[in-house]
Amino acid sequence: MLFSELNILLNPNKHYVLAFSGGLDSTVLLHQLICYNQQLRALHVHHGLSPDADNWALHCQLICNQWKIPCDILYIKIDKNIKGIEASARDARYQALFKKLNPGECLLTAQHLDDQCETLLLALKRGSGPAGLSSMPQQRWVNGHLHLRPLLNVSRYQLEIYATEHKLSWIEDISNSDTRYDRNFLRSYILPLLKMRWPCFSTAVARSAALCAEQENLLSQLLAKKLKTLIDDQGALFFPPLLSINEIYRNSLLRRWIAIHGGNMPSRAKLKHITYEVMNSRKDACPCLRFDQSEIRRYRNKLYWLPVSPSITHNTLIWGNRNYSLQLPQNLGYLKANREISRLREPKQNEQIIIRFEAHGYYHLLNRIGGRKIKKLWQELGIPPWQRNRIPLIYYNQTLIDAPGLFTTREGAANNEKGWQVMWIK
Repeated sequence: MLFSELNILLNPNKHYVLAFSGGLDSTVLLHQLICYNQQLRALHVHHGLSPDADNWALHCQLICNQWKIPCDILYIKIDKNIKGIEASARDARYQALFKKLNPGECLLTAQHLDDQCETLLLALKRGSGPAGLSSMPQQRWVNGHLHLRPLLNVSRYQLEIYATEHKLSWIEDISNSDTRYDRNFLRSYILPLLKMRWPCFSTAVARSAALCAEQENLLSQLLAKKLKTLIDDQGALFFPPLLSINEIYRNSLLRRWIAIHGGNMPSRAKLKHITYEVMNSRKDACPCLRFDQSEIRRYRNKLYWLPVSPSITHNTLIWGNRNYSLQLPQNLGYLKANREISRLREPKQNEQIIIRFEAHGYYHLLNRIGGRKIKKLWQELGIPPWQRNRIPLIYYNQTLIDAPGLFTTREGAANNEKGWQVMWIK
């Protein structure tokens, strides 16, 4: 067998899933896996970006049928406006693949030595540090699943020789010759020149990537103990100690905290924004720094990494029949009426039960002396600003009655009469 590393990486008792594009690299890997008699199935991601996408999916199914390997087609949609088509397609592809894995299954992808070289050069172009220059690891864990890249030490030239010797057929994606894309530009123009001058260039680059990965892993181990003392159970980072240390140390801790949440490595400029615009902003400010589909916010000396969620402050729901639960938007759960507890008065005949997600003004609460502005109430309850407009508030017409599990206004109190209670099931 040409690729002896398979013997080292693969466990005969494990179940493997191959990301099968039908191209040269994944076709060779599939053939190798069959020769090793692995417990195997394949997944083909249909991006819908090429007019040939349906034919590619059919080709993959025919190959797998011929070799008696189960193959599922995963249809995905790419949002080209988020990161650009290359990065968006990659992220969507991996998301679909890992979502489709069963417990205990390992994902195999067929990136090879030349892919690794291209990845490092792209990282250099972006000005990446050791983490980015580490390029692709041969193995990693994602959402409890092992992800392996068995061909990282095998060149494309070796793959072509193997495929020719075994009379394999594969797909040639014509978009790979479109040099508008950075990776294709490197593959078509830059790498051939480098290899002509230095034939072992890809191997040397892979060695540099491995050394960067070693240094990055060592640094992560050294910083892990410190980082653990600063992160709470919700993953929020207590940042005041970071303001008293030097910039290099602070940035290293911030990078690892972002990595824990699955974020892409930030640039030095972005790290400065975190320090000066978020951590060092006014005490009464509510700073927010966007990272693709996530954002960093500050509250009470902690940094929070949060998904970006569309505003629902203008949403209004009418709860007409309390015999049925009321579904809330954006996976916020649902509301259920509990008639065994008399906390809220029954609505009058001319009152509708309305759910809103914002409140303004001054309120008197049940069992509280005096009134409070709503902002002050949220502060007393320790509710961060970004959560306040995602709490379902119960109104009778225009009168705020209740925030489930948090407070009830005097206007909504049952006062010894038969009433009910709202339960917010998240």
